[in-house]
Amino acid sequence: MSTLSRRGFLSLAASLPALGSSQTQTVSPSSFARNTEYQLSRSDDDFLEDLSRRIFLFFWEQSDPNTGLVLDRVRANGSQILGRNLEAASTALTGFLLTAMCIASERRWMEPNEIRGRVRATLRHLAYTQEHVRGWYYHFANRKNGERIWGSELSTIDTALLLAGVLTAQEYFANDGEIFELAAFIYQRVDFPWMLDPQTGFLHLGWYPEKGLLRSEWTDYDEQAILYILAIASPTNPIPVRSWYLFDRDPIEFSGYKFFGRGPIFTHQYSQAWLQLAHLQDGPPYHINYFQNSVIATYAHRAFCLSLRGMYPNYSETLWGVTASDSDIGYVIWGDPLSRRDIDGTVVPCAAGGSLMFAPEICVPTLRYMYDHFADYIYGRYGFVDAFNPQTMWVNPDVVGIDVGITLLSAENLRTGDVWRWMSASPEIQRAMRRVFRPV
Repeated sequence: MSTLSRRGFLSLAASLPALGSSQTQTVSPSSFARNTEYQLSRSDDDFLEDLSRRIFLFFWEQSDPNTGLVLDRVRANGSQILGRNLEAASTALTGFLLTAMCIASERRWMEPNEIRGRVRATLRHLAYTQEHVRGWYYHFANRKNGERIWGSELSTIDTALLLAGVLTAQEYFANDGEIFELAAFIYQRVDFPWMLDPQTGFLHLGWYPEKGLLRSEWTDYDEQAILYILAIASPTNPIPVRSWYLFDRDPIEFSGYKFFGRGPIFTHQYSQAWLQLAHLQDGPPYHINYFQNSVIATYAHRAFCLSLRGMYPNYSETLWGVTASDSDIGYVIWGDPLSRRDIDGTVVPCAAGGSLMFAPEICVPTLRYMYDHFADYIYGRYGFVDAFNPQTMWVNPDVVGIDVGITLLSAENLRTGDVWRWMSASPEIQRAMRRVFRPV
C-alpha cells in the first residue's frame, strides 16, 4: 500500500488512527434499504476519516472567510489555476461548505467556535450582500464579493444545493439565534413560484437578466429532487405538491438492473446527500423508493463500466466509475447508462465516492483499490484528484469542488447518517416529506 502523503498537511488532518486495525464498526441498518447490516472495518473507517478530513481542508482553505464562497476548482496541491478567473466560485459549493462545517464541528476537526464564526459570516453575506434576484443566486460568483461572473444564470439547482446547506446549518446550530434567523430569512425569501411554469407545472432551470427565464425545465427525473422538496416545503412561497408527480421517470434496464433515471450517476447522489429517502416511497402513480432506486443505479453503473472491459481492460469490479468530470479533452458530461459516447477508460473517484451511502459494499473497496494502487499519483492534499485514466496514466491536475463535496457528504451519511439527520430535523422539510412520501 502506498503511504498517505502528509507533506504540508495542516494540523487539522494530523494524528489519524493507524490504518490496518481489524476492529469493525457496525453501520446502522436504518441507513440502508437492506436486510443485513454493512460492516465497515476499522481500516476502512480510518481511510474514510482521512479522505473526509482532506476534503474538509479543501473547503476551509479555498473558501473566502467573509463570504463563504468556494473556488469552483483548484490544483490538487492547493494552488490556484492560472489563466482562469482566480476568484470564480460555484454558488452550489457554499451549500456543501456549510454542511462540511457541520461535519467538521461534530467531529472536532477544528475548534467549533471558529467554525461557528465562519458559518455566521457566510449566512450574513448570503442574507445581506450576495447578489440575488427574488432569493435566487447566480451559478457562478466572485468569491470575494458575490457578484455575478461569466454572464451566468440564476440557477435553480445551484440555489437548491446552497439552501440545503443553509437548512443543515440552521438545524445543526439551532441553539445559535443569529444562525437560525439568518437561515430562515434566506430560505423564506426565495420566490419558488416565480420559477414555476404555470402551464406545465415544471420549474425552470434558471433565468438570465438579459433574456428572462430559460426555456429548459426540469421535465425528467434528474438531480432536482432536492429542488422540488425545498419548493414544496417553503413556508412563504411554496409550489403545489402535484409538481413532484409531473416530471417523467424514464425506466432503464441494463444487465438485469431495472431503475429510473437516465442521467449520470451524480443525478442520483446530489439530492440524497441531504434527503433521507430510505424506507420511503412517493404516492401514485409511481410508488418509487428512490433510495433503493439509487442503490440499483449504482450497481447498474458498475455493470456498465464492466461491459466496457473489452475496450478498457483496466475497468474491474474494484476499479470503475464515470460521471460528469474532467477528462484529458476537457470537462465531459459522460456516464449516461445507455451511452458510451466520449468514454475513454477514465475513472472518476466521486462516482463511487458519491454512492458510498447507497452501496458501500462495492464503493468502499473501489476507493480503497484506487488508493492502494494509485495513491502516489492521484491522492493528495484534498483527497482524490477529479479523474484519472489507469490505461494511459493521464492524471487530472485538479480537484473539482462539487465532486469532492458529494464524496464528503456521502461518506458521512455512510458512517453516521448525520447529514440526513440534521436535514430531517427541519420542520419545513418534515412537512414536505409527509406530503410527498409514504413509509415503504
